[in-house]
Amino acid sequence: MNFLKGLNAQQREAVCHIDGPLLILAGAGSGKTRVITHRIAHIITSKHVPPSAVLAVTFTNKAAREMRERVVALLEDVHLDSAPNLSTFHSFCVRMLRRDGDPLARIRPGFTRRFSIYDDEDQLVIIKAAYRALGLEEKEVMQYRAAISRISHAKNTKVTALDFDDLLLEAVRLLQHDDATREAYNRRLSYVMIDEYQDTNRTKYDLMRLLTEQHRNVCVVGDEDQSIYSWRGADIKNILDFEHDYPKAKTIRLEQNYRSTKNILAAAGAVVENNKARKGKVLWTDADAGDLIGLYAGYDSENEALFIADATEKFLAANPSDHVAILYRTNSQSRQIEEALRRYGRKYNVVGGFSFYQRAEVKDTVAYLKLAASNGDSVSLMRVVNTPARGIGRTTVEQIERYGRDNGLNLWDAIERIIDDQQLSTRSQSSLVIFRNLIQELSLVASQSSLPDLLRFILDRTGYKKMLQQEKTPESETRLENLEERKPKSGARALPIFWITQRWWPMWIPTTRRPRSR
Repeated sequence: MNFLKGLNAQQREAVCHIDGPLLILAGAGSGKTRVITHRIAHIITSKHVPPSAVLAVTFTNKAAREMRERVVALLEDVHLDSAPNLSTFHSFCVRMLRRDGDPLARIRPGFTRRFSIYDDEDQLVIIKAAYRALGLEEKEVMQYRAAISRISHAKNTKVTALDFDDLLLEAVRLLQHDDATREAYNRRLSYVMIDEYQDTNRTKYDLMRLLTEQHRNVCVVGDEDQSIYSWRGADIKNILDFEHDYPKAKTIRLEQNYRSTKNILAAAGAVVENNKARKGKVLWTDADAGDLIGLYAGYDSENEALFIADATEKFLAANPSDHVAILYRTNSQSRQIEEALRRYGRKYNVVGGFSFYQRAEVKDTVAYLKLAASNGDSVSLMRVVNTPARGIGRTTVEQIERYGRDNGLNLWDAIERIIDDQQLSTRSQSSLVIFRNLIQELSLVASQSSLPDLLRFILDRTGYKKMLQQEKTPESETRLENLEERKPKSGARALPIFWITQRWWPMWIPTTRRPRSR
């Protein structure tokens, strides 16, 4: 079968280079997935090897599934005795450990091939169960997520504590310490391909080296100009040093872009052309020059957001049937953009995430604000009565709700009465008194302070900020950033709290500053 049809010269060269190490520097929009799938099909048919002898590894299940479907479609007229071996790093390592992991028990006492895999929520369940078994309270020791973070820290200092990423670490450990397993995998896997190689970390690099120790038929595909995940442990040296690690490696550059216009490619090239840590390539296209790229330099995030909203309105006024996509770099940026669109009365959807105003930390803060303005807001009270954890559990809340129903009281009044009647256990009574006093204090501050000061007071006095700081996870850091974005800037014009909480959102409206003209 002709798997070279429709490929450009560089793509054909990459597909045809089968034996020995190969580095494919694939620029954005250069047909990388097409090359990978055609190369796999070409290897299987030209070398007459079973699909299971070719391992292709990528980062996401979606990418692996797409590649697998494409390879199957390419080989629909070929009888296959096994399925194409395309997977994520973690999936491959899970299969290895379940199938061949017994030797690990010699160096990892207690290891079994019948292990379970827990996601983030499962981890929380286990931590909570451990606390209960030990008779511990979250508020007395440390928050559950902080405990998970502490376990992660222990793992980084080589204290035994298995988590999801240890699937890779243990697979590497198995190959390093068991010669028979390593040799078996080298015989079984004749060809190895790794996608997004610029984003691999040292563990993935070690895995690749161990799997290709004998045949060295390894192909890595990536683009150092697209390396953005160093904060996740990705090491750009893996792709920059590939030719040093494999002196006989062939390097092929895919530089023809099929996705963008000439103006876009010229701008993208100018951004990276002076980077020192790059191997160098020049993307080109047969497409038209296209529209010129516009640049607006806002002097702060609010001005930038207003420009975006204003430009959107002008475009849609001229093209009412069209849609506009707004891309931003971090979650915390969405607040200003959403607020600006709301001023124009423009409806919008946040794709791939929550609206800024629907994020838990923002809704929690608003709930405290509403309680400060009106203690009778039962919905807000239920949201924060034990957030952060303060020893007011589900059982106590149910008692309060039942007391309120029996006596025709809202939750706040039920709390006041149930405290006076001392109908709870000593511990629950104490926790509820502390919460009642906290909300009363917030109400007092709300009547005497500006909204910025009240927000700062809420984050500090309720322990919410401390809760996120103690978690020390990427998620908690993002939530802290969102809360910092929620705070009004100094000098902002704040609306009365009763209006904000009863009438509309957002809570704070700054003095309007129009975008500068160009």
